[in-house]
Formats: sequence, structure tokens, C-alpha cells
Amino acid sequence: MLSKLSNQQKQYLSWLLTKKSADNSIDSLASTLIDSQVDLNPHQVDAALFAFKNPLSQGVLLADEVGLGKTIEAGLVIAQTWAERKKSILIITPANLRKQWYQELYDKFGLKAFIFEAKVYNQFKKEGYTKPFIQDDIIICSYQFAKSKANDIKNIAWDLVVIDEAHRLRNVYKKQNITANVIKQSLEHVHNKVLLTATPLQNSLLELYGLVSILDERVFGDLESFKSQFITGDKEVTLPQLRARLSMVCKRTLRQQVQPFVSYTARRAIVQDFTPSKEEQQLRELVAGYLRRPNLQALPVGQRQLISLVLWKLLASSTQAIAGALATMTARLEKKLIDQDSNILDELDDDYEALTESGDDYEELLEEDEVLSAQEKQAIELEIAELKEFQSLAINIKQQSKGQALLTALETAFEALQELGAERKAIIFTESKRTQEYLTELLKSTSYLEGLVLFNGTNNDDKAKKIYKEWIERYKGTDRVTGAKSADTRAALVDYFREKGSVMIATEAGAEGINLQFCSLIINYDLPWNPQRIEQRIGRCHRYGQKHDVVVVNFVDRSNEADSRVYDLLSEKFQLFDGVFGASDEILGTIGSGVDFEKRIAEIYQECRDPEEIAQSFESLQNELSAEINEAMLNTRNLLMNHFDENVLYRIKSDAVQIRQTYEQYLLALLNDEFSQHDANVMFDANGFQLDDAITIDGILFNAGRYDLAKTNTHEHVIRLNHPFVQSLLDRFKAQMLKPAKLVFDYDAYGLQVSSLKPFIGNSGFLIAELLEVSSLGRLEQHIVLSAMTNSGELLADDDPEKLLKLPMKSQVDIAHITLPEKIYLEQENRKNRILEEVNVRNLGFFDQEIIKLDGWADDLKNGLEVEIKEIDKAIKEARKSATIAASLHDKLNWQKTQRELEMKRTKLRRELFDRQDEIDMQRNELIGQLEGQLEQQVQVKKLFEIEWEII
Repeated sequence: MLSKLSNQQKQYLSWLLTKKSADNSIDSLASTLIDSQVDLNPHQVDAALFAFKNPLSQGVLLADEVGLGKTIEAGLVIAQTWAERKKSILIITPANLRKQWYQELYDKFGLKAFIFEAKVYNQFKKEGYTKPFIQDDIIICSYQFAKSKANDIKNIAWDLVVIDEAHRLRNVYKKQNITANVIKQSLEHVHNKVLLTATPLQNSLLELYGLVSILDERVFGDLESFKSQFITGDKEVTLPQLRARLSMVCKRTLRQQVQPFVSYTARRAIVQDFTPSKEEQQLRELVAGYLRRPNLQALPVGQRQLISLVLWKLLASSTQAIAGALATMTARLEKKLIDQDSNILDELDDDYEALTESGDDYEELLEEDEVLSAQEKQAIELEIAELKEFQSLAINIKQQSKGQALLTALETAFEALQELGAERKAIIFTESKRTQEYLTELLKSTSYLEGLVLFNGTNNDDKAKKIYKEWIERYKGTDRVTGAKSADTRAALVDYFREKGSVMIATEAGAEGINLQFCSLIINYDLPWNPQRIEQRIGRCHRYGQKHDVVVVNFVDRSNEADSRVYDLLSEKFQLFDGVFGASDEILGTIGSGVDFEKRIAEIYQECRDPEEIAQSFESLQNELSAEINEAMLNTRNLLMNHFDENVLYRIKSDAVQIRQTYEQYLLALLNDEFSQHDANVMFDANGFQLDDAITIDGILFNAGRYDLAKTNTHEHVIRLNHPFVQSLLDRFKAQMLKPAKLVFDYDAYGLQVSSLKPFIGNSGFLIAELLEVSSLGRLEQHIVLSAMTNSGELLADDDPEKLLKLPMKSQVDIAHITLPEKIYLEQENRKNRILEEVNVRNLGFFDQEIIKLDGWADDLKNGLEVEIKEIDKAIKEARKSATIAASLHDKLNWQKTQRELEMKRTKLRRELFDRQDEIDMQRNELIGQLEGQLEQQVQVKKLFEIEWEII
């Protein structure tokens, strides 16, 4: 590491750390690679580079298989966009993934996001904000919210829009798909979109057409021309053409392809059977019978589907869970009797934490105020009495068979962990906060009490408060503390579980946005019906960084036909619990967010009573799934979308590691020099520095302690390129107006052999440094151009001038003036011209790609116009043939009349065809003209410094 730097070296390194490189080069991601708090895999860097590949592109589709980190890939694109001061960024995601996105962006990239939902939006509107979507932070919202606020989204000049689980929009080509079409139209003006999905093609090539049309309407022609060319055409001819078109906008990597870079552990399933007691079965039958009634006073008509689903789940969770919900429903009916307002969704939210987010995927009808008749009041009173009876029965069940089975399951699963060499840590998931409380009481009398920790949406129990308080004290004055109590409490609970805990009991809030790869036992005490939610739970532990096989325990009541069938379907069809890769992404993609699948299961519980009827309904559901997963279409998808090059990934891995390490050393060298200027008591190493005493520099306080680069994840203090002090420092160095100087460099002090510089030891000469800025295609590139020569006139070749500036400085003396030889100026001009030529060649390549795309689009439209004429040609031949073989004069005349009418229609269409083709050509030429204007280079050169140098 350079220990003492000249002003010229400080300026040079500052520009290296911040310059804007070509978008398709790994150098362009240098600052993001340094600041990211994640061990990046090469396929993720490759995907991010693909997203920036062509500045003329309207966006990309990143379609890696499940589990390969598409969120990280998009995070790199978001972080880089943010670093370029383009801060109007929107993320559209399924409701249940909003918190996960929020946490991942903060934890891994240090980026703050804002979850936008109806309550927040309405509050902004009340406060007079005309454009609530204009915020200082990245905005995250759900699909439903994006649809409902499409006009607002349309009026914002977004720098980047990311759409997660984008397969939900793949049927956008169908006019009846309202949500997809509304979102597409609201984003038509956005020139930088990233779509994420593991399943871009499920059943039809038209789905690919739909997704690509959201990115760019000019990759393909219109729908009819796409059908005629790629659906009904000769597949051997059209599929290679389609593959070539897609390769410009779509990137897909398979899990099996990256195994040399990412090691996967396996999943092991354990089924814990249990049989409810007679009292528990009686309660279940009574409540089930109640829920199946056609008319219920306690459930609003517009919300019945959602609330019934929740009640079925709470019934299977615990007697405490259903007792609490029954009490909520009773209270609501009692309020209704006396004409008081009551919102059952708000009240049940305490019973089932995922209710608010689930509600985003259900249509909600508001109840109208009405005066109750005497007959309705009597029905309500009877229903209240029933609900109180059910509640009393639930409360009086003192011992639950499922709870007792948990004690057995823990013992069995911990034995399995011991065999695997894993720590004794388990996360138990339940869908109910009341069940969480019951399980806490259950485990209090066991050896698990001491290491027990709860995790839910509020995290306000006494132990959580104590853990939070101790954590805040422990990390006081460090970058671990964000100041946001809810985020810090979550971090404190995870740290406690990692360091001291043995059992964490979590509600659905625990399945979002936390990483538990140090835990390898997941217990689904309550099994969600949504496979996406199950995969999300398991993914907390079964993820990159997990060192052991993950044991997954599921509770199944085999005496209940529906429960048993649900488990079999999730286990066998979805392959959620066994194997290396977990859930089949083909199937998960088919079900989208999983909400419709969840609704189907709820319908079976609601409508089917006897085992035979239940079995038949589940068989029907499984057959529907099988029909949707078309093997031929999967093969087509692989043929069209797999463009894997292992050699590229090896090169990227090497380059990314080297660039990251090099730039980190530049950053530390600058910090080291700055701290030394202020006589700080500090010790630097390759990963950061230890500051023994607090110090204030440029108004910024540095507390004593350990400061690490982002990658080390020590969490005491993190020093990043986007740290305010670093940004201020770099800006100061870059803005210096430097006088000529004589620098003496110490070759031996560098400690490494630089063979190309060794012959120059004892020599002296000159060096010139300039900043070359090139603007074209709507983007800026910055190049630091260095030229050096000896006093004897020998030019330093290739990158030797750069190497020279990285040698340790022995001494620095400012001088009044340097007279540089003409030869060094000529060399500098040659170097700048070579860079400009490289930029021009690269931009012409991008231009050619766009021309190819526009030619394909124009040809598609023209071919589409000709399809109808070809169909008429066929009809004319048929009419001519029919006229020839007609048995009577009347029939012969009729067929000839039909033939003439068709020929007249064909003539008219041919005239229109020429006019329409001319219009397409004019439109194409106009677009090309616009592109040609963007190709023009605007060049600026800024002198940085000139020096005399000597190597000793």
C-alpha cells in the first residue's frame, strides 16, 4: 500500500475511483463492487453488465433460475444507477416481497428504500403533495398498488424501474389482462427497465412476446405478425431467428451451470405426524360447518373469501389462534348490533400477521351502511351465541396434540443436525401470533427456554426489548445502528439467535428480509398453502453461505384428508422439501404469486366434506398443474434462452476480484494519507483500519474503533466509497488546481517487481495527465490519459505511465514551470485519438444492433401485412377449384362471383400494403436518423497535472 502520496497521486487515484467507465465494462461497476455487502458470484456481475450492455437498449429481462440471486443482480444495477446520481428508481414486486427488497437493498448495498402503500400515499395527499411518488429514497410498491396509481407512475421521469416476478405480466398481450396492460402503459415512457423472472416462458411463445413488449415495442412487430412468423412458421427456421432477437434483451443462467462457483447443500424432509384429540376434532368440525354456510353475518360479503381462508388456517394452527379469531368475530357482531363501525380486516390483523399483505391480492368490497331488520338482529344474536360456544370449547382444550408433537419433532430434528455436524438451532414458523405465544408457553418448561427468541411484526415482547437495549449499547456509535428502531430490533434479534439462541419462533414476518444461513433446521409448525411462501421460508436458511444440509420438518394431520393431500401436493409436485435446488421453478413460475393456488385450496376446504370428494378435487388440481407445465415448451425455453459461457464467468470472477481488491487499496491509501496529515492514532491493514482515539476531520467525527471495508461484514464501522467523508475527500482532491512538480519515486519501497519499469531506475523524465470526457449515445465516459517519456526521449509504452504513478513517493517539490518536449504532446494526442476511435467503434456496434432490431421490427410488420393477402390467395384458389368442379350452372356462377370479390379485395389490400410498407420504412428511417444524431461525440479535455519524475 502507498504510504505517502503526492497531490498528483491523490488526484489520480481519486479520479480512478470515481470516473465513469464504459457501461459494458467491469470497471463501470468498480464502486458498486466495493460498496456491496455481499460475496458476489460471477454470473451476477455478468447479468448486471448485460443490463448496461447497450446504452440504446430500453431494458433487459434477467431470467436466471430460482436461487441464483436475481435480486442481487438487480441490486447491482440499482446501486450503479444510484451511484451515477440517477435517483428516481421504482421497484414493483408482489406484496409479500416488499420488505425483503427493502432489507436486501439496505443490508447488501447500503441503499435506503421506501415502501409505498395506500396509507402512506393517502397521508402524503392529505399533506398537500401533488406527486407523492417523488421521494428522496428508492420506492418499492406492490403490483396492485402500481396498477391503482398508474397515472401517478406515468407522470414521473423514472431513471430505472425494476419489476420482480415479472412472469405475472406475461399475458399482457391479452386485452383482458387489465393489471398487466395498465402497468405496461404506465411505464411506456421509461427507457431503462429490468424485468426479473425465473419463468419467462411457461406455455406459449406469446408469453415471451408479452414480456419483451413491456421492455421494448420494437424488438418484435405486432401480435399477428409474431404469431404468423414464430408460432405457425417452420420452427427449424424461426427458432434460431427468435433466439438471436432474444439474445439482445434476455439473459438466463441455470443453477447447474454455476456449480463451479456456487456450492449448494441439500434439503432433507422430516414429516411429523400427529392426531388431534376428540375435543380438537369436535372443534374443527363445528367451525368447519360454520364456515361452509352460505350466509354468515360475521363475514362481510366482499371479504368473505379472504377471511374464510384465514380462519381455516387459524383453525389448523392452534386452539389459541382460532379462539382469538372467534372472539374478534363475536366483538364485531356485537358492535354491529348497536350500530358501531368495525373493520374486521384491521381487527383480525392481530390474529394473522400476513393478512394486510394477503389483502393486496384480493378484491375488497366495502360494505354499505344499512339499518338492520328484526330478523337480521335475531340472526346476529344466534351467530354470536354460536361463536361464543366455539370459543369456550377452544379455550377449554388444555393440551394440544400438535404442540406435544413439536417436542418430539425438536428432539428428532436436533439429532439429525448432530449427524450433519450443524449447530443446534431451529426456526419454527407459525402463521399466527397467538400460536407463537402458545408455543412460547409450551417451551418454557423445557431446556429450550434459555435460548428461545421470538420474531414477529412488532417485536415488542419483554425479551425482545431487552435484547434490543443490549444490542444498542453494544453497537453504540457504530454503523450497525441505523436509528430505525424496527430495523435495529430485527438485526438485534437475528444477532442474538446467531450467537446465543437455540430456537426462534417466527411468524410470517420472519420469512421476509432476514438471512439465517447459520441455522439449518426449519420447522413448519403451520404449513402455508402458498408454495411461494414456503420457498421463501426455507430460503431464509437454504441459501448461499449455508454450510450444512437443511432439515425441514412439516406437521401433518393424516386423519384429515385435506391436510394430508395439501402436504402431498406441496412435497411431491412442488418438490419443496427435498433435493439440492428445492422448488421446481417451472411450477413456481406457473402459479405466479401463489395466491390463486391458495384460493383453490381454500375452495376445496370450503366446499368438500367427505374424503372421496376432497381426494377428487385435489386430483383435479394436480392435473391442471401438470397440463400447464408443458415439457416441449420447457425444451423450447432452454433452446431459446440459454446463452451460457463458462469461460466468460471465469474471466469475470477473476476481473471482479482483482478490480475490487485494487480499488479497495486505492481507497485505503487515500484514507491512510489523509489520517496521517491529521496525526491520527491509526493503524491500517488490507481490510481497513483501527482508530485508537476519536478524531474530527472536515467536520466529520470518527469514533474510536475498527473501520472495515464493506465486504468484511464486521458491522462495527463500515467505510464505503459512498461514505460522506470519502465523497468529500475525493471531490476535494479532484478539484485541486495542481502546480508543476518534481516527484521522486522509490522503486524498492513498492515491494513488488514491476519488470517494465525496472530499466528506468536511475532515469528521469516527464509525465502529463489529462481527463478525457466523451459524451455520446446519451452517456458520459471518462478516461484518464497519461503519457510519459525519459529525458533522453524514450516513451514509456502501454500502461507504464500508470504504473509509474503507483510507485511510492520519496519526495515532492513544486516548481514554477515545466517545458515539455513536443514528442510527449504528440504521444498524448495519439493516446486520446486511440480512445476516441475505440469509443466510436463500440458505439457503432451498438448502433448496428439497433439497426438490426429496427430492421427486424419493420420486416415483421411488413410480413404481418402480407399474411392476410396470402390467406385471400388461398381462398381464391379454393373458389377457382370449386367453380371448376361445380355440378350446376348456378353453383358455378356463385363460385365465380366469390372469386371476383376476393380478387377485388386482394387488389385493394395490395394497394394499401404498399402505402403501409412505405409508412413503416419512413418510421424506421426516422428512428435511425434519431440514432445517428446520438452517435455524434462531444469531447472535452481537462488538464490534470504535469510533472518531472525520477525513479531511484
